[in-house]
Amino acid sequence: MATVDDLQFEEFGDTTTSLAANPDATTISIEDPGETPKHRAGPPRGLGREEDDELLGNDDSDKTELLAGQKKSSPFWTFEYYQTFFDVDTYQVFDRIKGSLLPIPGKNFVRLYIRSNPDLYGPFWICATLVFAIAISGNLSNFLIHLGEKTYHYVPEFRKVSIAATIIYAYAWLVPLALWGFLVWRNSKVMSIVSYSFLEIVCVYGYSLFIYIPTAILWIIPQKAVRWVLVMIALGVSGSVLAMTFWPAVREDNRRIALATIVTIVLLHMLLSVGCLAYFFDAPEMDHLLTSTAAPNQTVVAAKSS
Repeated sequence: MATVDDLQFEEFGDTTTSLAANPDATTISIEDPGETPKHRAGPPRGLGREEDDELLGNDDSDKTELLAGQKKSSPFWTFEYYQTFFDVDTYQVFDRIKGSLLPIPGKNFVRLYIRSNPDLYGPFWICATLVFAIAISGNLSNFLIHLGEKTYHYVPEFRKVSIAATIIYAYAWLVPLALWGFLVWRNSKVMSIVSYSFLEIVCVYGYSLFIYIPTAILWIIPQKAVRWVLVMIALGVSGSVLAMTFWPAVREDNRRIALATIVTIVLLHMLLSVGCLAYFFDAPEMDHLLTSTAAPNQTVVAAKSS
């Protein structure tokens, strides 16, 4: 049976002294849990790859996906799942609007403003505001064109609201969906293609439309030259945001496919802006001209009949 002396603790000396006394002994090092391991130098990275990571945001892609998975862990049929898409403050919305109005060459809009917290709050309300801005401005433009005519009776065209909503929201959702599918497909063909998430693409398109809100209000001015100057400015600003955002994602692809992708993005954006100007603002002018030219002809026919 063990005595009390056998159960006493013994103090061990320094590891170096113990090894000197018993060279065949094996030592095990246990690190302190609070002690952080030293950084081990990895293989050097190429400058070109670092530039791509800086532009496309590949450095933090794993962390971003992990955080996104933690934020959207709720089932998609619950309200909490969709609530995360609107979890954004006023400062972030204003900062993203400012970034869409002042594009910086060589800076990626997704990495600077969107990737940390993509949202649907800004795109939804920007599209809604643009719908009413186009519809109301189109009605006011029609009223100002016919102002002073004795035979003209103003009737609000409420159908312009539904038409504008269909056009704007279809563009803001269907075009990003097609572009997202294309990037995913090209990523399966070329591994260096970076595919943005669908929410990030919708966010970029939504904020790029903000400049058309003041532009639509200024389209009330009944001067065709002024309207076309305004639409070219808006198209240049918003189109450059889209081009600079999606060019780094497709530039590693085939040269023709990459250029065709960017040209298609810009052409669809141009079709939206020119189509809205022609339908909601220039159409009343055409109707007015047709009515004015038809009136003298009717007078001549009535005179001949008499």
